Amino acid sequence: MFGLLFFILFTPGVSEFICTSSDLEMSYTFCDSTAHSFMFNLTPCSTRNKPVWKASLTWIPRSDIHFLKIVFNVWYDGAKALVWKELLCSGADDEYSLCGTLKGETLDSAFDIKGSRFEFPKGNYSIVVQGFSDDSENNMLICLNFTMIVK
Repeated sequence: MFGLLFFILFTPGVSEFICTSSDLEMSYTFCDSTAHSFMFNLTPCSTRNKPVWKASLTWIPRSDIHFLKIVFNVWYDGAKALVWKELLCSGADDEYSLCGTLKGETLDSAFDIKGSRFEFPKGNYSIVVQGFSDDSENNMLICLNFTMIVK
């Protein structure tokens, strides 16, 4: 079992299911063909009652994380719905535990995503999450393409 899990985590281009339920399906792939050591989990697998999702992330970054800017591009049924940028790490007084992680270190993090902020209409969502090590968005650390189907 461990060998299979290890293979999946490091295989580029493979779609990984996060969860599937009667009202939600989520999966992700990497935007590039480079192998990554990355795992993401989300519970509960539902959009009903506007849940607070519990997310867990395990990642071994390929570079130090002193600066990290996250860019979310969201499409809903093929139309661009949202672009959101957030500076998580600036190198000074950072509040997130992932800031300061060094290349090759294992980052394990758990956090809440408050679903009550969003009402997700039924449909197909494509969410591209990019992490950059500079403010100019030239040096990408990671890029994930999430697919979310709200039934």
